[in-house]
Amino acid sequence: MLKIKNLKENVLEYIYVISKQPILLRDLLIANRQYNEGMHVESAKLGFRLILSRAYFVYTLFILFILLPVFVLTHQQLAYIDSHISIMGAVVITAIIFMGFNFFKSKLRDVITLKLIQRSWKLHFPYFSYEEYSFKIEAIFEKSLKNEISKRNLEKYILDSLST
Repeated sequence: MLKIKNLKENVLEYIYVISKQPILLRDLLIANRQYNEGMHVESAKLGFRLILSRAYFVYTLFILFILLPVFVLTHQQLAYIDSHISIMGAVVITAIIFMGFNFFKSKLRDVITLKLIQRSWKLHFPYFSYEEYSFKIEAIFEKSLKNEISKRNLEKYILDSLST
């Protein structure tokens, strides 16, 4: 588990450029709301950017790690079948690989988004765990938008609403 987590962290650090600037409270609340609704959060708000060439490189390694053993195991059987079946199989596998990159990129984006939201959450709400309070604070934020609370009073409004 520890090695997998370290591998995931290393991959994220390699693929993404992450800003050292803290995330503003309002941007954090908007990002939390969008993430909870299953939407993609704007990367500029959270301060990260994908390095596409590195993402392709990691994805290629991932695919090779999966497909090379499969090719080694099935090569002998595939050598004796009709070449048309092999060509069709290659086309299908190629299509799956290219479609899979979008899923890979989307999953990594969700992982980095959650990581940055939780990291910023610890700065703005150190006494409220993300897992327990993310939906409660989201509801309070919705009320603050309806009540037209200013950016300056937003943190005070949220903390007052949580205490009552």
